[in-house]
Amino acid sequence: MAEPTVRLSGIVFSSLAFQHVNRDSDVEGLILGESKFEEQVTISDSQADHIHIEEIYNIQKHISCLKLNDFYNSVGDVNVAAVNKILADNKQENVIGWYKQRRNSDQQMTFREKVVHEKLKASLSNPHMIFVLLTPSRLTPTGSTHKMEYAAFISRSRHFVNVPVLVNNLGVLEQLAYWKASAPCSSAGYHRTMNTHSSKFFSSNGLLREVNDVNSMNDSLQLELQKASRKLVESERLVETLQTDISVLRRKLSEKKKSEAGKGGPVDQRDQVLHEAFRSLLCCRLFHTHTLTLEAFPVPGFSEQDGAPETASPLRPGKRPKETLVGTDRKRRRSQPSE
Repeated sequence: MAEPTVRLSGIVFSSLAFQHVNRDSDVEGLILGESKFEEQVTISDSQADHIHIEEIYNIQKHISCLKLNDFYNSVGDVNVAAVNKILADNKQENVIGWYKQRRNSDQQMTFREKVVHEKLKASLSNPHMIFVLLTPSRLTPTGSTHKMEYAAFISRSRHFVNVPVLVNNLGVLEQLAYWKASAPCSSAGYHRTMNTHSSKFFSSNGLLREVNDVNSMNDSLQLELQKASRKLVESERLVETLQTDISVLRRKLSEKKKSEAGKGGPVDQRDQVLHEAFRSLLCCRLFHTHTLTLEAFPVPGFSEQDGAPETASPLRPGKRPKETLVGTDRKRRRSQPSE
């Protein structure tokens, strides 16, 4: 639902305060202006874009009635002819509400004011009507200081809601923002002045020439920001998907390692094959140690493993085989002299 806001300039508000504070009785009248809906798109880190619709009531002018109950009777019925007489040269379509000034009272609508407001909406065929209530009060006995309280009300389904009122003074407009539409005004002198000098400063659509360039640049920048936001959202979703896939693969890998550890995987089988190969090599006689004599012959004995006599180890290359012990003894005996 759109959020309503009432805007009026400091000149209009000061005119209301000045004219009605100087009167001795309560005053009421009609409010002229413009009501419109504005759509604002905000981009933040938490979300790509946020569309905010605001209902704005721009008060441009007020027309005071000569007396109370001038355009309605005691039961609240509105007289359209009296309304047109009060408007004079102004158009009926420019009426966006009515106001009333009550002295030393609370900021609450009376039952008659609520009835008049609903019947004024029906008579002028305008569902968007506002009611502005002014309650001035005198602070000093001499009347040198006054207090002016004001409030605006709208009705939705016959339920009246208090609407915030924003008074724009000169030089205190919205900062860092360009108005996409010229300030509305129903004054004839304003229109004559604008028609005379608008061609020098304004383009065909009624906006300043520099403002058109800035607005086009701003629109292009907003499009680029929206594209970047969409790409960022897509990349974040892709990262989330990849992280989920990585987690699933890690869980499957850990489960596979646990199952292979329980069954004895290919690593254990390879170690067992190597163990059998080394065991067969070490059991071979060629790799056993032998005890040799001074002449490099193996000492006859038995193997500790199978009890068989050990055979002579092969000679190293480059060595000549020596004679046996029996032949040596025979040579020595022959060399001895006979008795």
